Amino acid sequence: MNKIQQLFERKNQKVLSVYFTAGYPQPDDTGSILKALVDNGVDMIEIGMPYSDPVADGPVIEHASAIAIANGMTIKKLLSQLQELKIDSEVPLLLMGYLNPVIQYGFEKFCKDASEAGISGIILPDLPVREFRTDYMDIVKKYALSFVFLITPETSEARIREIDNLSEGFIYAVSSSSITGRSTDQAKKEAYFRRISEMQLKNPVVVGFGVRDKATFDQACRYLNGAISGTAYITQLNEGGKTIEEHTKAFVEMLR
Repeated sequence: MNKIQQLFERKNQKVLSVYFTAGYPQPDDTGSILKALVDNGVDMIEIGMPYSDPVADGPVIEHASAIAIANGMTIKKLLSQLQELKIDSEVPLLLMGYLNPVIQYGFEKFCKDASEAGISGIILPDLPVREFRTDYMDIVKKYALSFVFLITPETSEARIREIDNLSEGFIYAVSSSSITGRSTDQAKKEAYFRRISEMQLKNPVVVGFGVRDKATFDQACRYLNGAISGTAYITQLNEGGKTIEEHTKAFVEMLR
């Protein structure tokens, strides 16, 4: 088992995952942010690979990506940073981004370098299930990585079960068919979370998009295994007058 599977073996409720954009606010903040998140008890960390056209992301993460790119962040630089940091922690690290830059880097080289840099999982929202199965699945497994698929309220039960069968880690349940950071109807979200819970999938399910405070975190965890917060954390980092450690401590305490 990789670190993602080990995490859900020892903890399957109220798992907190936090997303940040590599290269933001400053190009060399990756290590400081990772250390602060680990030190403050985050269960899982998603590292965003900045991209010029992040179609699933709202304005906050889109802006962070633009700044990170201007700061010179690339996949190569990020993986080099992670290699140098050699994070010694049981906290799983995932890379989240888009397929185009990964293809340009070389998909197998990306998986190899990511695995060697301590990455446990990959999230590429624009990689279709069929293409993953036929072209990429064997490569991902070769390097002992978990590939994480996204589902939405519109995803059919048949497709969810197909994704469940292909997954070896967790499933990312997008809370609404929207972009990151947007608020949605709470009653509709509750019904969606309940429906997923009642399917009794073999993989844990973690909720993302719109998780911004304790209320939305608790709502997701009432039915599913945990939640992911990204926009709210990046917004916290935008506030001046505090160190990354102070911002991170305040943010984690707010969610829990």
